[in-house]
Formats: sequence, C-alpha cells, structure tokens
Amino acid sequence: MGNQNPSAPSRARSRIAGHDHPNRGGLLHDNSRHTARFTVIGNHLAQHADLSLLAIGLGTHIQSLPPGARIDIKSLAARFPEGATRIAAALRELEKHGYLRRVRERVPGGRIVTRTISCNQPGHRREETERRPRRPPAARAKALPAVPSPSSTAPALLQAATDVLADLRRHDSRLLLSAADTAHLAPGVAAWLERDVSPAAVRRALIDGLPTEPLHRPAALLAHRLTTQLPPPPPFARPAATPPPVRHPFHTCDGCERVFRAPDPGPCRDCRTASQGAA
Repeated sequence: MGNQNPSAPSRARSRIAGHDHPNRGGLLHDNSRHTARFTVIGNHLAQHADLSLLAIGLGTHIQSLPPGARIDIKSLAARFPEGATRIAAALRELEKHGYLRRVRERVPGGRIVTRTISCNQPGHRREETERRPRRPPAARAKALPAVPSPSSTAPALLQAATDVLADLRRHDSRLLLSAADTAHLAPGVAAWLERDVSPAAVRRALIDGLPTEPLHRPAALLAHRLTTQLPPPPPFARPAATPPPVRHPFHTCDGCERVFRAPDPGPCRDCRTASQGAA
C-alpha cells in the first residue's frame, strides 16, 4: 500500500493528456494581432463537423471576398486547382448548411438573374428579423382642406397672395409654411385680395385669435379660416339697365403694396388721396 508505481502517470499528467502539451508534439499558436486585410471566421465554419475540408476552405475564401466578386463554378475553378466537379460539390455543401443561399431578382430591362448571398452566421439574420418588433405602417399625411379659388389668375395677384403667406412667420413663428403648403393656400388668399381686402386685413384674419398650444398642422388651420371667413364680393352700385363695370387688371400699389384693379399701374386710391391731402 505504501509503495508507489513509478510508471503510473501522475494526476497532473492524466488531467492534461487530452490537451496540447509540448512533450506530446501537439499544436502551438504563434499569433499576432491583425490590423488590416483580415476576415473574422466563426469556429462553427472552421470546425464544422459535417462539412468537408474543401467546403470549409471554400466557405472561408468566399467570406473573405468583397461584394460583387464572382463565385460561380467556372470562376472558382479558374482560381483553384480542385476542378469544377469538386468545387460544385463543395458549393452544394455550403448551400445545404446555410452558408450560401441563392435568390432570383429582376433587374432593369426585365431580365431575371440569380444572386448568391454568403451568410457568415446561417439563420442569424432570420432570427433577428423575427425577434425585431414590426413597425406600424406609416400613416399617410392627410390632404389639406380646399381653399376658395379667385376669378383671376393674374401673376401679380398670386404673387401678392404668396407674399402675404410668407410674411406670416414674422408675426407668429409657428406659421412657417412649406413651399407646397404656400402653393396650396395662395389661391385662397388671392380670392380675398380680389374682394378688395388689404394684405394687412388678410393677415389679421389669419393670425388673430390663434390657439396658444403648438400647431400641428398650421396650413390646415389657415385653409379653414380662408374658407369659413371669406368676405362677400364688393357690391357694384349701378342701375339695373346699365352694363356691368369694366374689370380692369390687377396691379400692386407702389406705396402700400395693396392689390387693386386699375387700367394702369401706380398708387391705389387710398394712397392717391393721402398724397393729395399731404400736398
């Protein structure tokens, strides 16, 4: 009982018998850190139990290639000495185990092509997609309410209406309108201007009494006001037997920039009266 068998292996040696040991000629690694031109390969591929050595090597080579590289059988056979038959078999192995998959896509011109996708972790992308919560479909922006249409489409009238809308943000920063909203609202403002409403009066009708809370759709609120508060057209005092008055073109006043009808451009009636009174 007290004698020890000198040939019996010690516990320490028996514990590491299955591991690398310098006395047994096992594998040693002399590694240095890569800083450029390297590819990360998972051990699930490098040590795959069911793939052939050719398939493992080919899968490693494919994962190291840049997007767009050709990995058809003919191109690979021209690159490696194994031949087309063995390379085709290795590609089938990789496809069977999920490292390659093929998809058919229609390219511009109507032609259908087959693309090969390399997966460095088979099934990982599909599982991530299934776990990721689905986003609700984006709600489409509701169309703006309709606005009144002017009887005239004179460029001076529409430009004056656009200027009124662009000026609103100076009085309320919440009324900063996009180009599309301005183009939608301009005819409604023009309908007010051609009814002899001054730009200042239109601005007051649009911004007076606005709610204090944030405006989520200021253009919709302005469209509603342009429609519901549209003043009636100015009356024409004339005998019933007389013909309708001449409709002169629109002009912008040189003084107050008011839009008015007149045979020729110049100051409006109020500015002419004020100028004569000052004289």
